[in-house]
Amino acid sequence: MNKRIKFLLPLLVIVIAGATAGYLFWQRTDSNNAGDTLTLHGNIDIRQVQLAFNGSERISEMLFQEGDRVNKGDLLASLDKTRLQDATDQAAARVAAQQEVVARLKAGTRREEIRQLQAEAEAARVTAANAERTSRRLAELTTQKLTAQEQADNARAAADAAKAKLRAAEEALRLAEAGPRKEDIAAAEAMLKADQAQLALVQRQLSDADLYAPADGVIQDRLLEPGDMASPQRPVYTLALTDPLWVRAYVGETDLGRIHPGMRAAVHTDSFPDKSYDGWIGFISPTAEFTPKSVETREVRTDLVYQVRIFVCNPQNQLRLGMPAVTTIDLSQASNENAAQRKPCGDR
Repeated sequence: MNKRIKFLLPLLVIVIAGATAGYLFWQRTDSNNAGDTLTLHGNIDIRQVQLAFNGSERISEMLFQEGDRVNKGDLLASLDKTRLQDATDQAAARVAAQQEVVARLKAGTRREEIRQLQAEAEAARVTAANAERTSRRLAELTTQKLTAQEQADNARAAADAAKAKLRAAEEALRLAEAGPRKEDIAAAEAMLKADQAQLALVQRQLSDADLYAPADGVIQDRLLEPGDMASPQRPVYTLALTDPLWVRAYVGETDLGRIHPGMRAAVHTDSFPDKSYDGWIGFISPTAEFTPKSVETREVRTDLVYQVRIFVCNPQNQLRLGMPAVTTIDLSQASNENAAQRKPCGDR
């Protein structure tokens, strides 16, 4: 009997120790997610934008430093505009000149020019008539042997030349009265459109010489300085957007079915332990991943989790990128998938 007790005693101790450890582990893992409350641990996350000029030129001025808060539309930096301004002025002059060409063609021939051509045609008509009469008289005199044949031939040639000039003057008058050809007007208008497009292009390049903030945020990095050569491939600033702002947390598969987009949440941080920030679940990842290095422990190192974004209001700008945060979700909330849509914090 004593031998049996000695044999069973170590086994009983092992069973009791295992049961105790399992109970303590269950208590530890369930303490945060007991009842109708789910607690998630994560970090504050935001979006970042790399801001660069849409052109290549030397930077003339940088207006903000790291840590400066900017609003959407604020001028952040500018390029040297001398070359771009000259190109814009040249293109504008070409457009103005071509506009005058189109206007002249559409207006047609001026009345004064038509009257001038009419007068020239009348003068040519008189000259031709006079030359014809002279040629006839000399022809008669030649028949009567009263003048040389050469003089009659010269008079005939002069009369023919006068008639040709008359026909040319009449044709010029008809062309002036008809006005420019439609094809000439169309070609001039097409050239004007090409010049206007070139002007719009250089004006856009001139506008791109100024860099504006695309949204509200904080200058995180100032990467270039005045005198540096900027290009679309070289960021000038890194802008940390202040809206939207969320907590990046991870939920296990066993708790995945207990949450849904739109559920309201309360966010707390160690930096401001007495303050609660309003939040709501805005995104639940459709794919699983292994527990990230930044939050893993020995117990959950190989567990599969799903990323959750809890959007959070930050009215006093106290939350910072990477700040640890604890999110508490009341699981008794009614399901409302439409609440997942992004709304201003004032509406929450």
